Amino acid sequence: MSGEAAAPVLVLATHNQGKLRELRELLRGQIPGLDVDTQVVDAGAVGAPDVVESGVTFAENSLLKARAVAEATGLVSIADDSGLAVDVLGGAPGIFSARWAGRHGDDAANLELLLNQLSDVPDGFRGAAFVCAAALAVPASAAGEGREVVEYGQLEGTLLREPRGAGGFGYDPVLQPSGLDRSCAELSPEEKNAISHRGQAFRALLPAIVEALAGR
Repeated sequence: MSGEAAAPVLVLATHNQGKLRELRELLRGQIPGLDVDTQVVDAGAVGAPDVVESGVTFAENSLLKARAVAEATGLVSIADDSGLAVDVLGGAPGIFSARWAGRHGDDAANLELLLNQLSDVPDGFRGAAFVCAAALAVPASAAGEGREVVEYGQLEGTLLREPRGAGGFGYDPVLQPSGLDRSCAELSPEEKNAISHRGQAFRALLPAIVEALAGR
C-alpha cells in the first residue's frame, strides 16, 4: 500500500535518540534504497529488550547488546559502547561513563562530578579521549550462519573546566578535540560526525553493514 513506512531492517540497540540521529546521518545515502528515517530504528521501535552491560570492555558490552537484539528481533543489529577515558584517572570513567555519578544517563550529574574531581588538575594534564566500540550482529537465517563484527574509534582532546555549547550529549560540552578551539557540543552535527569516535567506528563498520543488508 503506497504511503506506508518501509519495515525496519536495521536496529540500533539503544534508546538514545542522539545516537540514532548520528547513525542515520552517517548512513544517509550510503546504501541504495535504504530509507534511514523509517528502516533504521532504535530498540524501542521494535520492542527489543534492554540488555545489561555486564562486560568489562567497550567491545564486550557492544557485542552483548547487538547480539541480544539480533536474536530477539531477527533483524541486523548494531550497538555501541562508548565513553570518556581521562588520562589522569587511568582511563576512567571508561565503561562507567554513563553512570559515573551513580544514576545511568544523568548527564548533568556526571559532568559536575567529573569536573569537581579534576578541579585541581593543571591545564597541561587534562588530556582525555572519547572511545567507542561498535558491534554488528547479523542473525542466523536460512541463507547462512550469523556473523559478528566489531570496529573502533577514538577522538582525543582536552577537558575544559566548564561545559560549553548546547549541542551533542553526554560529555560533549567538556571535551575540546585536539586542534580545535570549540567543544564537541559547539560543533555542528556534520562537523561532529566527521571526527567523532562513534562516527569513526560506524564508518569502519559500514562495509559490513552494506554486506549484511545486501539481501534485504
